Amino acid sequence: MTPIINVIIPAYNEQDSIANVIQDIPSIVNEIIVISNNSTDNTIKNAKNAGATVLSETKKGYGYACLKGMDYISRKKIKPEIVVFLDGDYSDYPEQLTTLIQPIIANNIDFVIGARVKELREQGAMTPQQIFGNWLATSLMQFFFDAKFTDLGPFRALKYDKLLALEMEDKTYGWTVEMQLKALKQKLSYIEIPVKYRNRIGVSKVSGTVKGSIFAGVKILGWIFKYSFK
Repeated sequence: MTPIINVIIPAYNEQDSIANVIQDIPSIVNEIIVISNNSTDNTIKNAKNAGATVLSETKKGYGYACLKGMDYISRKKIKPEIVVFLDGDYSDYPEQLTTLIQPIIANNIDFVIGARVKELREQGAMTPQQIFGNWLATSLMQFFFDAKFTDLGPFRALKYDKLLALEMEDKTYGWTVEMQLKALKQKLSYIEIPVKYRNRIGVSKVSGTVKGSIFAGVKILGWIFKYSFK
C-alpha cells in the first residue's frame, strides 16, 4: 500500500519556477505544501494555480518556512507517513521523489538524502562555496560522528514520526545540517541516493551572495561544533 506523502516546499520569490516544481512532483504525493517566505512576486498565485496548498510565513528564513509547513501538517486530521522537503527553484528533479522514498518503503530506512553527486550535477549548478561548504561540513560530521554523509542536499525524505522526534528548531541557514546532526545523535537509519541537480531558475538568495554564503557557513559550523562537544 502506498504511504501518505506530504511535500514541503519553502519558496521566496520563485514565481518563474514554482509551477514547474509542483507539476513535476509524482502523483503518489497526497499534498504539496508551498510556504511563501515573504515573497513579493507571484509565487503564491502561481503555486495555487499549479494545485498546491499555499501558506505564508513573514519571518524570513528557510527554517521558518519549513517549520510553518510542519505546523500545518501537525494540525491535519490525517497525518502523513513520509514528509519530503524540496526547494522551489527547480534545481532538483521532483520526479526523482519516487526514488528518494523507496528506501523508506522497501527497507524501512528512516531518513534519505538526495546527494548532488558531481557526475549527475549540471555544470555551475553548485557554486564553489557550496561545494567547499558541503565538503567541510560532511568531513567534520565524519570526523566527529563517523557519519557517511557527503552532502547537505535540500531534497530529502523521512518518516514523519522521526521528523517530529528531531524537534527541529533552526530558523534560517542551519536547517539541513541540524536535521542531519540530530539524525546522527538519535541513531536514525539513513542513506544517500544520488540525484540529478541543475542550474536553478533565478538567483540564489543564499549561495548567490557573499553575505548569504558567510552567514550560512557560520550557522552550519556552529551547529556542528555545538553537537560535537555536547
